Amino acid sequence: MQDVTVSGQGADSSPEQVVRRLAARNVRMVALSWVDNAGISRAKAVPLGRLSQVARSGVGVSPVFDAFLVDDSRVQVDGLGGPDGDLRLLPDLSRATPLAGQPGWAWAPADRYGLDGQRYPGCDRWFATRMVRAAAERGLSLRMGFETEWTVEPDPAAVTGPARVGAGPGFGMARLVDAGPYLLDVSDALLAQEVDLLQIHSEYELGQFEVSTGAEDPLGAADVAVLVRHTLRAVSRNHGLRASFAPMTTLSGAGNGGHLHLSVHRDGQNLFQGGQGPRGMTAPGEAFLAGVLAALPALTAIGCPTPASYLRLVPSQWAGAYQCWGWENREAAVRFVTGMPQERAEAANAEVKCFDLAANPYLVVGSVIAAGLAGYDAAGQLPPEYLGDPARADPAELARLGVRRLPGSLDEAVRQFESSTLLRAALGDPLFDALLAVRRGESRRFADRTADEIVEATRWRY
Repeated sequence: MQDVTVSGQGADSSPEQVVRRLAARNVRMVALSWVDNAGISRAKAVPLGRLSQVARSGVGVSPVFDAFLVDDSRVQVDGLGGPDGDLRLLPDLSRATPLAGQPGWAWAPADRYGLDGQRYPGCDRWFATRMVRAAAERGLSLRMGFETEWTVEPDPAAVTGPARVGAGPGFGMARLVDAGPYLLDVSDALLAQEVDLLQIHSEYELGQFEVSTGAEDPLGAADVAVLVRHTLRAVSRNHGLRASFAPMTTLSGAGNGGHLHLSVHRDGQNLFQGGQGPRGMTAPGEAFLAGVLAALPALTAIGCPTPASYLRLVPSQWAGAYQCWGWENREAAVRFVTGMPQERAEAANAEVKCFDLAANPYLVVGSVIAAGLAGYDAAGQLPPEYLGDPARADPAELARLGVRRLPGSLDEAVRQFESSTLLRAALGDPLFDALLAVRRGESRRFADRTADEIVEATRWRY
């Protein structure tokens, strides 16, 4: 049904060898995960002794999950949402990872196949793979990484008392006095799972933290994003805490972002540096980024997929609410990062700041690549960069510069998405139509809810 590859994560060359490796780490169960169109990570688990068989023939899963909303209700679209049909989850054993926060368990991301043995066109991970291949056909490779922000509070179901997560200023050293043991366990778990941990710190809200991980190939970056969130949940639970990755956990806070960093490479060169373009970009690098920036209104339906996302995506909160780019500008939707002179060959990258963690990371990386390739193919150019907070500027000046607010609601984002021929062509009709139906369903589901009710209904779903 698939070519089983098990290189990476220290794996050997066959499912049986992977099983032996996991058994040596006392693994007894393996969770096979995928992410649905509402951004919810789903899973089926199999005993380790069945993993070799499952790697070849898969485990059954209904296509109905493509029609699920955030609250597990569902929409009807082109045969989805009903009782008929079946798919097969096949694990990518190159990513099989013993879970440091859940002894006895391992995790592996899964691809979805039809019963005919062919790739399922609605598979988000297959979409990301296709876009990586489309870039490779042009001689391009990408490096990507997500920033993960999360908020914790005492878990009422916990057996032990909650850890102290500290009070004090945002980013303050004072918070590490209380939160230090918890963050040490978080970092230990991630490092034990061979995650490239770059940094970890407290954020603005009480009980809010952020972890940054190293750049990977796009598919690997999405896999790591899923693994990191699951690890944070497990470690939090071990400390008597409950973790939320929802866009908003309280209306008084800044919310949790899920920023995407990316760089584009050709023939070993980072195309975001060493050129004559804006901030040292090469012409191909500028063109790729111009494509991403131009598509952002439609991309918000991918990267900001729930009504709660638009409670976070507001001006003057460093959420990136305006369609513009700027060097180290944290109010721009696209922040361009150069790094220090001695590290620019590796460090130069762009950060898409407007996305949050309700998004399916596989759809995020795939759709951003699709948009960038459209700009690359068209030899696009970036508009003038914007420095400062657009919300404080003269609207006439913003109009002159072509700086616009990104969609302020899911309905507006859906209209932009629906009209995007670029994203329909990249995603393919089955996945595009399912996404459109789910986004419309989410919008209807929460149409009569207050902001407080939206936050309360979604904060423990992500």
